[in-house]
Amino acid sequence: MRWWDIAPVLELERELFPEDAWSEGMFWSELAHARGPRASRRYVVARDPADGRLAGYAGLAAAGGLGDVQTIAVAREQWGTGLGARLLTELLRHATAFECEEVLLEVRVDNARAQRLYERFGFRPIGFRRGYYQPGNIDALVMRLELRDAPVTRAQPACDNLPG
Repeated sequence: MRWWDIAPVLELERELFPEDAWSEGMFWSELAHARGPRASRRYVVARDPADGRLAGYAGLAAAGGLGDVQTIAVAREQWGTGLGARLLTELLRHATAFECEEVLLEVRVDNARAQRLYERFGFRPIGFRRGYYQPGNIDALVMRLELRDAPVTRAQPACDNLPG
């Protein structure tokens, strides 16, 4: 993800997460930590090859051997195409490059589709964060993947070049 991706990312963010969308400043802050020798973030985008429109994006934060999936979003018209799996694969590839031993994420307890994706990758539930998603006071399921056990660290194409 680059600065010029922020506007279309925000558009998709607001469409998919209208009540708790990230702000422009939050994305700028994350990207500020994604470059240079002390980089601790990796954000990727995927575009539809037919029209170049943003099809999805994902972000990872890493520190002290721990990775945290910050966000994964896939445009509704791309649901069921495997794009979410490709984005997650890319994040896990970067977690390995950051020398993370494990990766954590939070997912809404009512998002069974995303939970199934994470389970396919080997993530396992480890707890809950009560009232994590606002408004609505929706709980988050916390999931963990130990990278030494992960079957998905094999090389995959970069997300910028992924077909929709």
